Amino acid sequence: MRIAMIGHKRIPSREGGIEIVVEELATRMAARGEQVVAYNRKGHNVAGKRFDSESNRSDKPFMYKGVKVVPVSTIDAKGLAALSSSFFATIKAIKARPDVIHYHAEGPCVPLRLAHWTGIRTVATIHGLDWQRAKWGKFASTYLKLGERTAAKCADEVIVLSRNVQQYFKETYGRDVRFIPNGIERNEPVPADVITSKYGLVKDGYVLFLGRIVPEKGVHYLIDAFKRLDTDKKLVIAGGASDSTEYYDRVKAAAQSDPRIVLTGFTEGQELAELYSNAYVYVLPSDLEGMPMSLLEALSYGNCCLTSDIPECVEVLGDHGVTFRKSDVDDLAGKLSALLEDFARVQALKDLAADYVTAKYSWDNVVDRTLALYRGEAD
Repeated sequence: MRIAMIGHKRIPSREGGIEIVVEELATRMAARGEQVVAYNRKGHNVAGKRFDSESNRSDKPFMYKGVKVVPVSTIDAKGLAALSSSFFATIKAIKARPDVIHYHAEGPCVPLRLAHWTGIRTVATIHGLDWQRAKWGKFASTYLKLGERTAAKCADEVIVLSRNVQQYFKETYGRDVRFIPNGIERNEPVPADVITSKYGLVKDGYVLFLGRIVPEKGVHYLIDAFKRLDTDKKLVIAGGASDSTEYYDRVKAAAQSDPRIVLTGFTEGQELAELYSNAYVYVLPSDLEGMPMSLLEALSYGNCCLTSDIPECVEVLGDHGVTFRKSDVDDLAGKLSALLEDFARVQALKDLAADYVTAKYSWDNVVDRTLALYRGEAD
């Protein structure tokens, strides 16, 4: 099949969970012999210009692991990048006449209607209810809701990543959508090296948050809770701002008053692997999620995970982690304190984490089911 992917920022890239998902789907489909084109945005990496690659500003298509990557024109400004790039990508894709166009995220789904009118089969993955995110203003939220509505009304198939969002689409639009969660592969832990020389971090010597520093991730709850604890462990906040510089500045200001808190900024490669591998506990205090790839990754490295009790996190964790009441700093502090004092419980959760998550979530299964939807076969 000839398949087009639209809605991600760039591949290869770790700018967000969507980019990880698109890269996994596209490269795995290409390895099976499908003809996949991924339409990349042009513009700066959301984590900062220093993470830009040569392809970020180039108009030149290139091949990546069997996938043809085509850069498209982009208005590189907050709220306009997804809007402009998905429109221009849709125009290019329509001209190329693929068998299916797969849209990712709500905002990029707005021009899906154009592909629908031309008779091209369309599939939309709703990675989360993006219009609810605190970082967006009224115009952006309205535009995102339009994308959601367009997907519900026009897409041949809609994929969601959680049962909670599946129920939302049924109640809101009367639309039956497909539940296909993300996948993960086992990651082998690596010893602390770079993170020791760079930040003074050692095995089991820190609590870790790793993700985008945006309001809905709840990093401010974690900092407030951690400051209440009497521990010599550090708190590591790893991630970039992603269109939320005001919030990131707020987080930095809050962290400055406690020398135990380490902000690494955006991280990738060896440093990323070491941070996951050597954490005592991984914490995800989100108010809002789609299906958090960082949580899947943390579990795949064998981490004990503490998350908020939102359905999207509880669905992933099952009984293989610990949860606290969403937005409740007191409960977060209490649950984190209990884990810091109970090494045996933490180790027991670590021992089972990787086996559990890799058995439950398989990329091969995700690709099988997604290709079946492309072909119009029943899921």
